[in-house]
Amino acid sequence: MTPNTQNDSLVIAGKTFSSRLIVGTGKYPSHEIMRQAHEASEATLITVAVRRVNLTDRNQESLLDFIDRDRFVLLPNTAGCYTAEDAIRTAHLAREVGLSEWIKLEVIGDERTLFPDNAGLLEATRALAKEGFVVLPYTNDDPVACRKLEDAGAAAVMPLGAPIGSGLGIQNQNNIQIIREFSRVPVIVDAGVGTASDAAVAMELGADGVLMNTAIAGAKDPVAMADAMKFAVIAGRRAYQAGRIVRRRYATASSPPEGLVTNP
Repeated sequence: MTPNTQNDSLVIAGKTFSSRLIVGTGKYPSHEIMRQAHEASEATLITVAVRRVNLTDRNQESLLDFIDRDRFVLLPNTAGCYTAEDAIRTAHLAREVGLSEWIKLEVIGDERTLFPDNAGLLEATRALAKEGFVVLPYTNDDPVACRKLEDAGAAAVMPLGAPIGSGLGIQNQNNIQIIREFSRVPVIVDAGVGTASDAAVAMELGADGVLMNTAIAGAKDPVAMADAMKFAVIAGRRAYQAGRIVRRRYATASSPPEGLVTNP
């Protein structure tokens, strides 16, 4: 049966998004280039670090001024938080100022690698989910951690592909496949993507979506890279649905000898 690749939307917590690409707002050369990159990506979900947004002085320019709230859905994140308490407080702030009750939850455990603190992440996920937040936790590519986060009320799990901003691509493909196999909520690969092929690989592994920031914002041409990432996510998703051929140790002829007519 041919898979239906039309109208193949991402659904999280009952909300439908036309794109499976999620993009960020940091590290761009300018707010205007960020705006153009968002347009080129055709993403519908945009993540914003709460601590980097001017929420008090409306007379000062803010990156929010360059995001069309009628077109894009904001996903505030708790970047820079190193404890569950700090992350919970930041999520409350995002909701109180009207950003969203959706939250990309980050609780960082190590300043150098920026790997998540899974214990703190689980604590914060459980608390925020009980308070009605739609929680999307950024976590290690650990199937057990992802299952615990799901049980704690996460609306999706966001395992890293590689350390934040590293551009190394998907380092543990097998773990991503295991996470997808057992997860009952969407799996969004977050962090580590460096170029379009990395995004395609993530989707070919079965990820429901890919979140990236540095790969686009840090490119020589962020707008062109955003455009490339859009097509990479689509291609990877369609390849996953189509079903790849089985890997074989030896060659298999494209034109099998069976049925060939031999010359007399």
